[in-house]
Amino acid sequence: MRFAIAGIHHESNTFAPSVTGAGAFVSQWGDDIRLAHEGAQSTIAGYLAECRANAVDAVPLVFAQATPSGTITADAFELMLGQLVDLLTADEWHGVLLALHGAAVSEDFPDADGEILRRVREAVGPTTPVVAALDMHANVSRAMLEASTALVTYRTNPHVDAAARAAEAAHIAIAAAQGFVQPMQSLVMIPIALNILRQNTSQEPLHSLLQRLDDVLTRPGILSASIAEGYPYADVPEMGMSVVVVADGDQDLASATADELAAHVWSRRGELDAVAVSVRAALVGLMDGKGGPVLLLDVGDNIGGGAPGDSVVILHEALRLGFAGLFMVLFAPDAVRVCEQAGPGVTVTLRMGAATDPSIGPPLTVDATVLSLNDGQFEDSTPTHGGQRYFDAGRTAVVELQGGITLALTSRAIIPASRVQMTSLGLDPSRFRAIVAKGVNSPLAGYSSIAAEVLVLDTPGCAAADLSRLRYQHRRVPMHPLDAVAE
Repeated sequence: MRFAIAGIHHESNTFAPSVTGAGAFVSQWGDDIRLAHEGAQSTIAGYLAECRANAVDAVPLVFAQATPSGTITADAFELMLGQLVDLLTADEWHGVLLALHGAAVSEDFPDADGEILRRVREAVGPTTPVVAALDMHANVSRAMLEASTALVTYRTNPHVDAAARAAEAAHIAIAAAQGFVQPMQSLVMIPIALNILRQNTSQEPLHSLLQRLDDVLTRPGILSASIAEGYPYADVPEMGMSVVVVADGDQDLASATADELAAHVWSRRGELDAVAVSVRAALVGLMDGKGGPVLLLDVGDNIGGGAPGDSVVILHEALRLGFAGLFMVLFAPDAVRVCEQAGPGVTVTLRMGAATDPSIGPPLTVDATVLSLNDGQFEDSTPTHGGQRYFDAGRTAVVELQGGITLALTSRAIIPASRVQMTSLGLDPSRFRAIVAKGVNSPLAGYSSIAAEVLVLDTPGCAAADLSRLRYQHRRVPMHPLDAVAE
């Protein structure tokens, strides 16, 4: 059998200050996809491994991916989807394996993943198995369900099981193509906007909610069960938590099981709220301490949540307090160019911060000494958030500010999923009192093993922890905890 592998993968923050064009996406084609993912822990790696284990000819077509950011432009979306569909229609397939995020939004299609699945289904016909392995932050829609054979979401956050969930989805698709199973799906969209501070699946209540799936998956007739956390920074009607259950030939079983899981999630909604720590309180509390490093999570400027990664709110406060021993990666391409023109060992005046969203605070002008210049590329073969192995932060400058603050200024904003970003720059994480990561859950897989403590900071931005700061126009009403929701 021959299965096509393809995908358009994007988490779209509709509150971000700018849109996402085609230039923001990195597209891989054909065998380049295999080379990039074979042996990794990504969704596509899981597809390739499961096909190989079942003697299925896996044919990678195209995979386009961008760092989480603003709404995808209409032109970019049509270009990428048109390329994908053209490749699908040029051949015949026994199945299609899609690597999607589940929270993509384009200017013309608020449910962009639903539109991708709809056109793929139209291209391959009603009987060809089409499955998608989705990020746990997927805002799962009925359109996505209706156009697919099976949807499977990650079960960990940080996302370290992408390959395993993709293998599960591919297993269902292969069995369906062979006629061994007849997948039937049920979706329950739960009216909960899950606070990002409660999305870590190793902590309560998500930990025990996900353990519930272990029981469900042992039941006869159940092929897959997922609890999606949803993505609250996409202002779309599908935004929110959801449950998807796939049963073998039994729609009633799928529906009843999905209802049961959704009711259990709903019963624990009061445990899904949280409050972050103020920036000043966190830094003052660390001023007299020893040891480290303490991991400081910049929630509002969470790159993994679609924020630009250029906020200097924490840096402003650290300079005011005279906080020494702080390290931060900052998206600042203009400052990198100044550093490259000057060269290592030279002290330069840099202006950086809030270039894309001035509403979160003023930029910062500082004198800094250039310590080193780097191409920003590094590899991490250990499990990382989303299973990514190869990273490219673009041209990078390491600088030191007066008072003992070290910055890595990058030309590209990438999710802070790996501490290899620091070590590849010649920096020892253990020598810093505090490390600022512009993420919430994604940095934990890479940094938690060396962090003496993890503090989540209440910072402003388009990925703020306090969802009441965001001006929703299209979400469902009512929704917990943004509205009073009747039982």
